[in-house]
Amino acid sequence: MSDPIITYLDQHLDTYIADLRRLSAIDSGSDDKAGVDAVQDWFQERLGAMGFTVERRPQERWGDDLVARGEGEGRARILLLGHADTVYPRGTAAERPVTASGDKLIGPGTCDMKAGLLTGLYALRALAASGWRDYGAITFVIVSDEEIEERHSVDLLMAEGSRHHAVITLEAARENGDIVSSRKATRWYAVEAAGKAAHAGVEPEKGRSATLALANVIVETFKLNGLKEGMTVNPGRIEGGTNPNVVADSARGMFDLRAWSGADLAELSAAFEKVVATPWVPGVEMKAIPLGSGNPAMERTPGTIRLEEHAVRIAGELGFPLRAARTGGGSDVSWACHARTPGLDGLGPIGGLDHGPDEYILRSSIVPRTALLAKLIQAIAADEELTDD
Repeated sequence: MSDPIITYLDQHLDTYIADLRRLSAIDSGSDDKAGVDAVQDWFQERLGAMGFTVERRPQERWGDDLVARGEGEGRARILLLGHADTVYPRGTAAERPVTASGDKLIGPGTCDMKAGLLTGLYALRALAASGWRDYGAITFVIVSDEEIEERHSVDLLMAEGSRHHAVITLEAARENGDIVSSRKATRWYAVEAAGKAAHAGVEPEKGRSATLALANVIVETFKLNGLKEGMTVNPGRIEGGTNPNVVADSARGMFDLRAWSGADLAELSAAFEKVVATPWVPGVEMKAIPLGSGNPAMERTPGTIRLEEHAVRIAGELGFPLRAARTGGGSDVSWACHARTPGLDGLGPIGGLDHGPDEYILRSSIVPRTALLAKLIQAIAADEELTDD
């Protein structure tokens, strides 16, 4: 007996690809409000046609956010998550329309992440076509600010994540087909050093070198790498001083700290701040200044492990192997899972080379990965342990 979900997806593959070409032809860089809103208009119309209640969260400077809710006949509450913005400036879509090269569909935003958004839409359409409604609510959130540091959607992501039993993020699968089951927590610091200038040749002893103090901090905090498994410290941008013949009276460095859990990041941050507070150069004042709110960890909780087990099993039934990987990079899923809501990332098609001229997804992965998503939604809804309030 044929599988109705796979049958639907096979029959609509050409339509999916046509939609991908259409969406990738819309320039939707994060600062291109008109373009991002055009993508949101497209999804609003189609989700509304499916019976979803669609709410626009208007933004004055950035593109609007979209929250679409569909009600079923069960109890599971499942959140699908994606973003409409890309990294490409206006004009890129016209210069590089989607082209096929063997199994690859190459074009701006194909992998990151217009194909993923379509995978969410088509998985929902396949479920609806099969008559399946055994869920309480499916919410599809599409934000407009994933590719930038200036976020307005964090409160939305945190609120929606805590309301649902599971979060599924529609970023592309890794180039090797892996999905993602954990991401590191991240915190950035600026370290500022204030010393005293002096002539480096005539009377250097009267100076207090801010660059020397910062250099000590760089060397000592770098030793915190591996304090526990997964803890990393990276000194990034470094600046200070004026000319070589002047003892530097100021210096500044930016540091990236990461760890697999919020608790580990707090421990690493405390150790980092202790190093900064050490008087490496007498007379130089040092301070560590947190930059922004950082990014929470997507922790591999028991609930996430259960989701991972469902996904691996379903993939095997569909005829392909699947593994869950962990990564140091941040994602919207981290905010949505901040209250330990279980989640998985990378449930879009297989793709790669994001943000570059050869960004692509694999055509052959569209139907299998969309079927995986649809059947994972069904598995979550049927799992009483995951949906027990």
